[in-house]
Amino acid sequence: MPAVLRVALPVPLPTLFDYLPPAAGQAEVGSRVLAPFGKGKAVGVVVEVGAEAAVGSTRLKRVLRVLDDAPLLDAELMATLARAADYWLGAPGEAYANALPLALREDRPLPELREEAWALTAAGRSALDAGSRRGGSRALLEALARGPQSADLLHEMLPGWRDAARRLDAAGLIERAETTGALPAPTTAAPALTDEQRQAVQSVGEALGRFQPFLLDGVTGSGKTEVYLALIEQVIAQGKQALLLVPEIGLAPQTVRRLRERLGVAVQVLHSNLAEGDRARAWLRARSGEAKVILGTRSAVFTPLPQAGLIVVDEEHDGAYKQQEGFRYHARDLALLRARALNVPVVLGSATPSLESLANVQAGRYRALHLRARPGAIRPPQVQIVDMRAQRLEHGLSPALLAAVGDTVARGEQALVFRNRRGYAPVLLCHGCGWHAECPRCEHPMTLHAGRRQLICHHCDHSARVPVACPACGAPDLKPQGQGTERLEEALAAHFPDAPVLRIDRETTRRRDAFEQLLEGLHQDRPAILVGTQMLAKGHDLPNLTLVAIVGVDEGLHSVDFRASERLSQLVVQVAGRAGRAAKPGRVLLQTHHPDHPLLRQLLAQGYAAAAATLLEERRSVQLPPYGHQVLLRADALQREPVDAFLAEAAAALAGAPLQLAGPMPAPMPLRAGRHRGQLLVEADSRSALHAALRPWYRMLSSLPSARRVRWSVDVDPVDLY
Repeated sequence: MPAVLRVALPVPLPTLFDYLPPAAGQAEVGSRVLAPFGKGKAVGVVVEVGAEAAVGSTRLKRVLRVLDDAPLLDAELMATLARAADYWLGAPGEAYANALPLALREDRPLPELREEAWALTAAGRSALDAGSRRGGSRALLEALARGPQSADLLHEMLPGWRDAARRLDAAGLIERAETTGALPAPTTAAPALTDEQRQAVQSVGEALGRFQPFLLDGVTGSGKTEVYLALIEQVIAQGKQALLLVPEIGLAPQTVRRLRERLGVAVQVLHSNLAEGDRARAWLRARSGEAKVILGTRSAVFTPLPQAGLIVVDEEHDGAYKQQEGFRYHARDLALLRARALNVPVVLGSATPSLESLANVQAGRYRALHLRARPGAIRPPQVQIVDMRAQRLEHGLSPALLAAVGDTVARGEQALVFRNRRGYAPVLLCHGCGWHAECPRCEHPMTLHAGRRQLICHHCDHSARVPVACPACGAPDLKPQGQGTERLEEALAAHFPDAPVLRIDRETTRRRDAFEQLLEGLHQDRPAILVGTQMLAKGHDLPNLTLVAIVGVDEGLHSVDFRASERLSQLVVQVAGRAGRAAKPGRVLLQTHHPDHPLLRQLLAQGYAAAAATLLEERRSVQLPPYGHQVLLRADALQREPVDAFLAEAAAALAGAPLQLAGPMPAPMPLRAGRHRGQLLVEADSRSALHAALRPWYRMLSSLPSARRVRWSVDVDPVDLY
């Protein structure tokens, strides 16, 4: 049989594909190739060269073309991706495709790596003087009026500037320019580190050059970022690369600014809000070793690091690091895999570490570093429970909360009213007959968005006009029930007409640069009332924010999800940590109908560490993660019958294996977007026993008789069961 190329193609199948070598050109492991697939073509990655063709492969097709002069993926990334696909039971082609920016998954030449910059033309200067442009176009013209600017600096100054650049370039008002390529000079000096910060920097610094996981457990406002900066500075001085992961795109601009101002280096950024060409250029600069500091969200964990020195995962507890479709990896855990392969330390930072990371500290696999105090004289915020029982509420807001907001604004300070539910109200109800607006595709209440005069399902995005009367009984008295951020914004604006009320949620930050612009205004020393969702819970420093009021805590106290208590504890601590981060003291109000709930009492009296220790002991007693291990098989279809049949066949295929099965059963949300959903939960006390049984099972799932009638996926270490 002929020697063949084994290629990973970006398809959801648990297999590699055999091809004959191309007629011209040399294919190497890690190179991209263009291969015929079905009736079309696909760009794949060569995983093995000179393999023996499988039995029966007598009519192999030939690779059409090799796309790279040298392998695009190095040996470390190839090996790590193979281990990741094996652990997370992912289709290998999807795993390798995830490692490449979208622009590099296509049959196109590699983008130009020369520094991109833009400058005003004479016509552009005239247009600026004449004031003929508005909005983003004018902002870009004003930025370029100071001289040519690199694309990297424009990303920082004007997120989403590309659309304006295309318009102005087409009009001849701006043009490409040459840059000197000089690195930005540091503009801020490093502050004196506290003893705890210095000890953390020293401990990690001594581990540079070898694999060692650290958990940097620091209370909110304790200066974890200063530790990261000091460590990255050491890594750069050694000529090495540092990768810093953040959970949300919104955290990237402020972090880029701090890195550049402190370190005086170009920072390559990788996240989904960038143009695909910009992401590809940043990835390729990292691959060449030119980029010394790489900052990105979840997918940046795949960045090549030929001169790796350090990996940092900020807010390591955040659920955004878990990919929820396709190749369902966890970026925090993949960062650990990469750090081991690259032989470098990895720092996991959080004020509210995940129970998984705390269990790894207990087991001696991670080394804990603690930052227990805020720098200087900054005091932790004072936390107070507001008992809502027997109180007269105004749109869900207690008199004590409203009084505290009023006092805060009167002092010229800022208050945050936190509600992790967007929209106006979660339910629109008829008081006459009890009808409520329900999504026809999910059988779930639709959220009222009053500003858009629409009912929107937050699960499938189905929308409908708000009815003028009850569709069931014709009564005109339809009432919104409950509060979302939109309703709280309206109520607070009516109660405090002289104070600016700003809402920060997915609705108000749809434009690329909207979130950054809203935060920029809040850094000013002026009074304001913020209404926000969990977008504001992470990493943002607002020096004039002194009051945080948390509304809607009770929903997390009675959830059937075993992770709900952990998430609620993390959310409360993280949101509370936004208050009093500068010189002014902070205060936190926690509204609840359950003031004596043991979780809340322990959290407030003893802090997150004590609450997490209690939760860990509860998990240990019933062998739930991180002490037990889970894999979730999900399936959905337009009818219920094929879902039940597929899951029953999948469960039968595990008969006799040393595993515990829960199901088959309907998913907690049985109908979503018009598709019936079900699941099978597979559990084991031993991770190795679980994977040993599931690897062959996963490979045979696609051959089950009912597999073609459903969409199915396997989720290893699921973070939610929905």
